Amino acid sequence: MFSPIARFLAAAPQPGVPDIAALNAMREQWVPGLQSGSGAPLCFVRPPKGLDGYESHIHATGEVPTRADDWHDYFNALAWLAWPRSKQALNRLHVDILQQRQTAGLSGRGSQRDAMTQFDECGVVVVTADADLAAGLAAHEWMGVFWAARQRLIARSQFMVFGHASWDLLRDPFPGLCAKACYRVVDESWLALDHAARLADTDAWLADHLRAHANALSPASWRPLPLLGIPGVTSDNEQQAYYLDTKQFRPRRLPATRPC
Repeated sequence: MFSPIARFLAAAPQPGVPDIAALNAMREQWVPGLQSGSGAPLCFVRPPKGLDGYESHIHATGEVPTRADDWHDYFNALAWLAWPRSKQALNRLHVDILQQRQTAGLSGRGSQRDAMTQFDECGVVVVTADADLAAGLAAHEWMGVFWAARQRLIARSQFMVFGHASWDLLRDPFPGLCAKACYRVVDESWLALDHAARLADTDAWLADHLRAHANALSPASWRPLPLLGIPGVTSDNEQQAYYLDTKQFRPRRLPATRPC
């Protein structure tokens, strides 16, 4: 679950949450050209007093407010390093949609920004070379995919966590922990790429995907995915009976629609 940020966690200069200077040193080492949605050079700063508009502040200044000794904000910083194009696209879209709503005289955040925030916090990209597996997970066919098609799922798919809140929760996971899933079906050749190439390719795809679907986004765009059902996440799911718990693996109540 931590594979997109594993190299950054391993390179951290100390156990626990690094300080701001260390985070910015990691940014300079790993992604020196990192930018906000406006193209401003990105850096991590302590939250300024009187901060008015988190996404707008990042967009305008490139400064990502990052609290001291806070795992949630630390994982957000690492998400910027792991998913630079997608985080930049989300930041730009937040501000664009905010400005559109203000011009139209609309109040509130709107369903598009709510959806983007949900994915930013708890998103996972399920990449698979098997469209049937993607459709099955989106339709909550947990037993059929996680158990009956287990080996095919392991061989032909990768679960790439995007949401920094999910990483924070995965430090002490609990039954029922779900992510907001977006599905990507790829050609077989994608499976031959190394991890870094898979991540960079999926980051570029996700940034384009978010921009292309921004006007239609809503919280219903994402599908719930029980993270502890993914093979290998917990030894508990090595038994078929694990997937009989309908409190964690809930059947789909509504007719399935096309997943984002």
